[in-house]
Amino acid sequence: MGKENKTFLCISNYFKGNAFLIALKKAGNTVFLVTTEKLRDSNWPHEYLDEIYYMPGQDLDWDMDKLLAGVAGIMKHTKIDAIVALDDYDVEKATYLRENLRIPGMGQTTGRYFRDKLAMRMRAHDAGVLVPAFSALFNDEEINHFADTVPAPWVLKPRSEASAHGIIKVYDKDSLWQNIHELGDNRIKYLVEQFRPGDVYHADSLNLDGKSIFCTVSRYLATPMEISQGGGIFRSANITYGTEDDKALKEANKKVMKAFGMKNGAAHTEFIKGKEDGQIYFLETSSRVGGAHLAEMVEGATGVNLWTEWAKIEDAISKGKEYKLPKVTKGYAGIVLTLSKFEHPDLSSFDDSEVCFRVPLEYHAGLIVKSKKQERILELLDNYAARLSDGFSTVAEQEKLKKFH
Repeated sequence: MGKENKTFLCISNYFKGNAFLIALKKAGNTVFLVTTEKLRDSNWPHEYLDEIYYMPGQDLDWDMDKLLAGVAGIMKHTKIDAIVALDDYDVEKATYLRENLRIPGMGQTTGRYFRDKLAMRMRAHDAGVLVPAFSALFNDEEINHFADTVPAPWVLKPRSEASAHGIIKVYDKDSLWQNIHELGDNRIKYLVEQFRPGDVYHADSLNLDGKSIFCTVSRYLATPMEISQGGGIFRSANITYGTEDDKALKEANKKVMKAFGMKNGAAHTEFIKGKEDGQIYFLETSSRVGGAHLAEMVEGATGVNLWTEWAKIEDAISKGKEYKLPKVTKGYAGIVLTLSKFEHPDLSSFDDSEVCFRVPLEYHAGLIVKSKKQERILELLDNYAARLSDGFSTVAEQEKLKKFH
């Protein structure tokens, strides 16, 4: 058993994870946050933070040598027991700091399995997990073999971007090569993968000592890729408990977590159920709580707050204490979310009793609903999507990637 007070350094380039920070502090720890200067005025839970440190720029603009020097400076007077990345783009920063400062936790090699989509696919394939056919873009001969043997369409995917950012869909070999040539030297930062039509699912899990102790499976009713490519209303809802899909996806998630070396914490993993063959294929994973307010959706369905429980797991691990998952309910919840033409959209007309959360982001319109009946959730999501599309929704053109992780 270690001392009861531990010091956690949390990193986030985006405004998220307040519940995590609060839970860590309530457990009697010292909590530091490193974030971007651009978020200085965000509503961080200052009363639960011992110190906030600000870096100039955001994400890729951070100078990693200065970050390391700054954290090393803190360690001169305060021993840091754990470093936690709250967002996808902070995983590399956390692994870099852990490796240099020899702090326990996920290192850079394991971290790549949760950030690099090429490393993910290679690892999953080697572990016997089904993945869509793919190829790196290192070697021309291998690319030509892929294009000549794998039926189109295909997608070019950035290896280390989050969600569907930067994905390019192509339909023939000429277009594939045209896009590869346009990428220039950045081609090595992409992979090509067969596009498989089907339903896309996400498994949101908590892991302890290398085992999945909680997992809920949901289906995107409108996927992030569909929305990034053509606009629309983002929707997701958890699926029926105990079905064949539920069991198969949870089992696939376990295999991925084991193969990738996930020890402790939260994970968000995506799969596709092939329309043609009904098989479950791995798409990608991440060592963090799912974005787009999926955590609030999971809590609406199960009563489990992923941010809070992740913090409690980190606290228990650091102190050598036992962690106990709270009681899990088996309800249903769903989210509907869109970019809004209004900075602060008035959603007061969405007043059904099932509404349990309203997305607080500027220029976004979104709600989460919960119910004991899945049919009611799907009915409300369809209704709300149509209403948001008519009166609130707008589309932002997807920007081309200029900087790469």
